[in-house]
Amino acid sequence: EVQLVESGGGSVQAGGSLRLSCAASGFTRDDYSIGWFRQAPGKEREGVSCISSHDGSTYYSDSVKGRFTISRDHAKRTVYLQMNSLKPEDTGVYYCAAVFPSTAISTQQPMVPWEYDYWGQGTQVTVSS
Repeated sequence: EVQLVESGGGSVQAGGSLRLSCAASGFTRDDYSIGWFRQAPGKEREGVSCISSHDGSTYYSDSVKGRFTISRDHAKRTVYLQMNSLKPEDTGVYYCAAVFPSTAISTQQPMVPWEYDYWGQGTQVTVSS
């Protein structure tokens, strides 16, 4: 059974940093992509960043480009999202999601939730001004 467990959320002031982790288990294939989405109250789920295990290619939404960095530890099956220069508009529940194989999504196009098959339970990020 595929499981994704997020951690690292919390409350910070604007300008601060957080690092989210997504620990994956139950993977039977090494070819996958993992993405980070976020959802603020009353808003649609937004794709933030994703990474392909195939070639390490990445995607960032315009709203986080230059501030967030996605990385992976393939051996640990863990994906990280380093979030710097946080803004109040970054507040929301952050979810990691996985899809097999990695080619099922393109890291050159905006992320859409329905392309991902497995989801974590989410971790809250709150940025105060």
